[in-house]
Amino acid sequence: MKKRNIIIALALFSTVLTSCNDDFVNTKPLDQLSESVVWTDPNLAEAFVTELYGGLGNGGFDEQMLASLTDEASFTHPGRGITTITESRSNPADIGWVNGTLSWQNMYTRIRACNLALANLKKATTFPTALVDRLTGEAKFMRAYFYHQLVRYYGGVPIVDKAYALTDTDFLTQRNTMEECINFIVKDCDEAAALLNGKSLAAGRGSRAACLALKSRILLYGASDLYDATTAKSKSTAMAAFATPAILAYTSGDRAARWTKAKDAAKAVLDLPGFGNALNLSAPAEKNDAVTNYQNNSLAKNGGEKELIFARYFINAKQENGGRIGLFNGPNGYHNWAGNAPIQNLVDDYEMMDGSKFSWSNPGHAASPYENRDPRFYASLLYDGANWKPRTADVASKDPMNQIQTGQYELSSGSGKVSYFGLDTRKSTVEDWNGSYTGYYFRKFTDPNPSIVDQNTWQQIPWPFFRYTEAILNYVEACIELGQDAEARTWLNKIRFRSGMPAVTESGNALRERYRNERRVELAFEEHRYHDARRWMIATNTLGAKVKIINVFGALKPGKTVTLYKYDPSSFDYSYKVVDMDPGKENRTWLDKMYFLPIHRDEMNRNNKLVQNPGY
Repeated sequence: MKKRNIIIALALFSTVLTSCNDDFVNTKPLDQLSESVVWTDPNLAEAFVTELYGGLGNGGFDEQMLASLTDEASFTHPGRGITTITESRSNPADIGWVNGTLSWQNMYTRIRACNLALANLKKATTFPTALVDRLTGEAKFMRAYFYHQLVRYYGGVPIVDKAYALTDTDFLTQRNTMEECINFIVKDCDEAAALLNGKSLAAGRGSRAACLALKSRILLYGASDLYDATTAKSKSTAMAAFATPAILAYTSGDRAARWTKAKDAAKAVLDLPGFGNALNLSAPAEKNDAVTNYQNNSLAKNGGEKELIFARYFINAKQENGGRIGLFNGPNGYHNWAGNAPIQNLVDDYEMMDGSKFSWSNPGHAASPYENRDPRFYASLLYDGANWKPRTADVASKDPMNQIQTGQYELSSGSGKVSYFGLDTRKSTVEDWNGSYTGYYFRKFTDPNPSIVDQNTWQQIPWPFFRYTEAILNYVEACIELGQDAEARTWLNKIRFRSGMPAVTESGNALRERYRNERRVELAFEEHRYHDARRWMIATNTLGAKVKIINVFGALKPGKTVTLYKYDPSSFDYSYKVVDMDPGKENRTWLDKMYFLPIHRDEMNRNNKLVQNPGY
């Protein structure tokens, strides 16, 4: 009887379990939220839009920087795909190094998220109107930003303004023209700016100012040589032979009108209140003040915060790579990695403090190449003999003066001399494998605070996607191209005075060349040079130029006895020799196909309506 009761009980329990299992299959996952739930809760909707900013990555603060694709820097460590691009070996099967913030697949993934947000926000009738407007504005701005990334690397791309659903039957889309893409980006910027006008947003989120800055940039690009069909075809055989030029450039319309649009868009940014730092000087700042001005702008502090229009901030630095710029690029003699090492090509373009060009043919310049240079040089680069932070405890006794040592020097030894390689060279006694090949190190964006040890400290320096000075430079360029030289000089000299440099007085093409050099040094390492050299179509002589490096030698003067090295012109005769980098490390060349990156073969295979860029 007891056994029978047990069997009945088990049967009843089994029935209960079966009923429970029916409910179990309908349970909701604890780590996921359904779309219907997200868009009925304002807080979840805001979280979704906030995640759109994840597409910004670390800004430009990754270990591999865009600077190393240009005549600003050379990447020290092999095998990262950078030389695939700098040596013009890119092809649809191997594009080379592509950061996630410009990857075709990643950008379209983010664009789809923007489209999802925009579609669902239209239906969020129970949300406060102000919240819907703000989130819609942010989503439109981010969609415009992601499209601008695609356009400036790949040319005209398919415009997708909806999130595809499973019920859709055709997912294949042709590439839109360059003009259509730029117009689409401008429209999103205009609409987002209107929605965000008057809204108070946290730092790092889209804003009306950010929308205007993005509009200024894309219209400047649209007016430039590479984006003008006639000019591009006249300067590039690859562009001239391309069967569908409208994908890569404007094919109709008045170019002067495009420059006027670019000028007006830039002026709209300049008219915004509360931005800009130290731009109202009537004469050049003193050298030390000028160095400090530029350093503050780079670190976004002590007034430099007002330069930032849109930036990537690092709230929890230990979870982000953005705070490691000093480790990634600093001297190996400080246990750093020397990743993106500045090259002589950039160094030579910093003017003398009197505004004249630096020249190795000038005996005075050649004898002391690091004296009396543009103050931005000292705030951007570390060079042989530069004062820097205290060395770490294990190295301090070798360099009590805390000076960068990138040369080879003679030291006293008994009755003779021995050759000594500096602590920050490839033959250093400190991590020689991480030394710079170029003779220079990166200083910009690195906090000079002596208490900050770059190898193990996470710094929270924001990456500047858009800063006020870029808008000034955009305005200056448009004015020059429209023949409004006086207005261009007025605004260009605001930047120069802040930087401790004398006013420019040139006109016409000479002014254009001074402006381009000014933009080069002011925006160094901020991901502009790669795009500027291409849109000006000067890449053959800039991005394609062989990498120049410096060899420094300190010969001990007769009668001098030195056993512990320090930079000392009274004890050493210094010589400086500029040479090409070993082509086995990097052998740059330029082919016109590199004006735009190739679309990867896998993407072409997925969408047979796509047209590959010329030359690939």
